[in-house]
Formats: sequence, structure tokens, C-alpha cells
Amino acid sequence: MHPLWPQVEAFHPHLWRAVCGYELNPAMRDELLQEVLLAIWESLPRLREADRLLPFVLRIAHNLCASHVRAETRMASPVPFDEALHDVADPATANACARTQWLFEVLPTLPLKLRQVLMLQLEGFDYQEIADMLGISTENVGVRLHRARERLKSLSREEGIA
Repeated sequence: MHPLWPQVEAFHPHLWRAVCGYELNPAMRDELLQEVLLAIWESLPRLREADRLLPFVLRIAHNLCASHVRAETRMASPVPFDEALHDVADPATANACARTQWLFEVLPTLPLKLRQVLMLQLEGFDYQEIADMLGISTENVGVRLHRARERLKSLSREEGIA
């Protein structure tokens, strides 16, 4: 076993959220997570900086999930949101719960390029880290995040979400 594998296992919630952002089907989600973990296992020997493990594993996860989305030839039928299947913290209020549920439902509808940067920012990464993970400029990260936020605002106005 690779000495960093226990740390990778500690990142399971991050990886699960990444997978949930790309796939709504619970069975496909589990399969995709397994593919992500296998890709990380195979890539660990190439990690140069052990202190950059989280960005390393999330880059692998997001790239593999993006490839998964690109490979889909037809639109899958929507799967209703099920709180038991998502790794979300218990919100303090019902309104926060509704917003979290809504976000999990609309994330998969965003274009892939917008979804990637938004999900990485929600995980707490700054513009430069996101740019490094996705191989784009920090300016491009800013543009994509702005477009993603505008799309979310537009969707929330259409659906009457506060």
C-alpha cells in the first residue's frame, strides 16, 4: 500500500462531492467513484509534492468525471434528489436545506467548464489553485466562475429560489 493512501481515504467526502456534481444516477456515481479511486491509486507514485495531495486527487477526480460526462452520448433521465445519498452537512435551517438541495439538482445542468470551476471553488480552492488543477489561466477561472454564478442566479430567479 502506498504510504499516502490513508490520507487519500480521508479525502473521501471531497471525492464523493465531486462525483455527485457530475453524475445524478446513484449506481453510476458509485462506479465513477471507484474509477476515480483506481486512477488516484495508479497516479500516486507520480506525486511530487506530498503536501499538495488534496489538489492532486481532486484534479484527477474532476478530470475523470469531466471525461465521463463527455463520453455520455445521450442525456440520462433525471434522478430525484435524495438527501440520504448526498454527503451534505445538516443545515441549521430549512431554507438552507432547500438551497443545498437545489444546488445539488442544478449543478449537473451547468456546462462542464462552468461546473468544474464552481465545484472546486465550493471546495475552498482559490483562483490560482483552480487554474493549476484545470490547466487554465486565473483570468479564465474568474470568467468561468462569473458565468457560473450568473447562470445560477438566472436559474434561481426562474424557479423562485431565494
